[in-house]
Amino acid sequence: MNRVALITGSTSGIGLGIAKQFAKQGYSIMFHGLEENGDEIAKSVGEEYKVKTSFSNANMLQSKAIENLVKQTIEELGALHVLINNAGIQFVSPIEEFPNTKYENIIAINMNAAFYASKAAWPQMKSQNFGRIINISSVHGLRASEYKTAYVAAKHGVIGMTKVMALEGANHNITCNAICPGYVKTPLVEGQIKDQAKAHQMSEEEVVEKVMLKKQAVKEFVPIEAITNMALLLAKDSSTTITGTSFALDGGWSAQ
Repeated sequence: MNRVALITGSTSGIGLGIAKQFAKQGYSIMFHGLEENGDEIAKSVGEEYKVKTSFSNANMLQSKAIENLVKQTIEELGALHVLINNAGIQFVSPIEEFPNTKYENIIAINMNAAFYASKAAWPQMKSQNFGRIINISSVHGLRASEYKTAYVAAKHGVIGMTKVMALEGANHNITCNAICPGYVKTPLVEGQIKDQAKAHQMSEEEVVEKVMLKKQAVKEFVPIEAITNMALLLAKDSSTTITGTSFALDGGWSAQ
């Protein structure tokens, strides 16, 4: 295939699931994350699927670091065809208690980083007349929940950004779409369960049943496979006309 994908936040959770499936399809992968064994994770996936991989722990709070991550991808893997903006953090708190630094970091990592990475990747994608930008937003980019001011704001912002980039990329075969999952059982969500339990003064089991999955018509966590399959579809050559769209993979939450 000789295609290259950069996936931020890809050493755990949803990002790792996506990275493995893209590697299985023959993509070279630039891994990114904060896990101490991130380089080992990247090498292990590369060996399993016989593809080239590299790894970076670039700080998503710093625009220059993000620009260098894109530059490193192109230099070490030879190109950049698919950018998946997946890195994210979360914090749950009533608005009057929400720490300013938490708000600023969530906006920076969940939204601003997607802008900086896409901007840095744009010249390469434009020059090769091919690019697929996939933003991992959330059902919270479509709907709101209590105690998540920063996260909801960031994910709504990502969807707006997705639409603009789709318009600007249309003449260069650069598409941009957002995937909006409901709750997926990842380390990030495991942390949310604990935080929500404190905020709502409930047990963790009650949080899953009465808070997290309450709004979903299908009372199940969204499987990572559903997200990876959608990402693979959006990355295809034949998906040129699929752009500017937000795909809700949320068990029917946003349908209500």
